[in-house]
Amino acid sequence: MKVFINVRLKDAVLDPQGAAVKDILTRAGYDFVKDVRQNKLFEIELNGETAPVQLSEIADKFLANPIIEEFKISR
Repeated sequence: MKVFINVRLKDAVLDPQGAAVKDILTRAGYDFVKDVRQNKLFEIELNGETAPVQLSEIADKFLANPIIEEFKISR
């Protein structure tokens, strides 16, 4: 089974890489782009059933910085 953990900066945290991409898109004529936020997507293959609390623990301890990032787990 595969699970996906999407890690992104919290809304209150500035995203300089996203802002740079937005600037490039705007200068290239894509002025309809309002905002860009960068995310990290981790695809994890499991060898059995795993409790959601275990996946949250993995994300919180190893994949995301809980001070500036938040995560979402999907299967």
